[in-house]
This record gives sequence, C-alpha cells and structure tokens, in this order.
Amino acid sequence: MARLSILVGSVYGGALMTARHLEQQLASDGHQITVVEDPTLADLTQTDDPVLICTSTTGQGELPPNLLPFYIDLREQLPMQTGRLFGVVVLGDNSYGDTFCGAGDLVSEALYEVAARKVGDSLRIDALETTEPEQVALPWVREWLACVETHEG
Repeated sequence: MARLSILVGSVYGGALMTARHLEQQLASDGHQITVVEDPTLADLTQTDDPVLICTSTTGQGELPPNLLPFYIDLREQLPMQTGRLFGVVVLGDNSYGDTFCGAGDLVSEALYEVAARKVGDSLRIDALETTEPEQVALPWVREWLACVETHEG
C-alpha cells in the first residue's frame, strides 16, 4: 500500500472536502494518507512520498491564498525533487475560459522545474458539471495510485 501526501489549496472548502474524502476512503483501502491544509515547502522536502496536489482555482486561474506561500517558496528556492512522483486534482469553473483550472497548471509547472515527475494527466473537475467533486476524484485517484505504485516498483 502507498504512502501519500495530499497538499491542499482551498478557498471555500471544496478542495479540502475533496482531500478529506480521499483521505478517508484511501485509508480504508490500507493507504497511509497525510492531508496538509496549509502546505509549506517542508511538507514536500522532508519526505520522498508521492504527492497529490488537490487545489481549487481562484480569480483568473490563480492559486488559493493558503497554497501560494508553498508555490512561491518552491519557485524561489527550487529544491530539486528529481523523480518525485506527483499528481494534480484541480477544481475550477470552465466559464473562465483559458484560465479554467489554471492553479493546477501553475503547480505542475513549478514541480516540473524541480525535476518532479508527473504521473498521468491532471484531473480537472468543472464546478458547472459536478457538485460533488469528491465523487469524481476518488476513482481517478485510485487509478492514479495504481500507476504510482507501478512507477515506484
């Protein structure tokens, strides 16, 4: 079973609720899950566990305020994470057009810069299509974890 950190970026609680649901369900599957509500760079650098970013998008494709310090430190300090496996679950509203789920793109780019390795595509959840993002995220994350485990082996 996998060990996994979920770093959360949330404004109104949707991404946090999704992360907590994932934590509960994946723990019952036997995985060791740590949800970090206010992530810092140390939450990334002090472990080599795979990391899942679960974030909402705010404004015009921007990061939620609680994830912004992590992102800024990651971009400024560039702590190499060579081969660190990561995935992204991002919530957004497609009426924003080009900036739809932009927070996920920003975090992915920052993690690529430190040589982390993304497993699969980001899961983009549209608030206009679903009111229960956790129900969409759970099957995706279970499949993502299976891919992570094959990459680690």
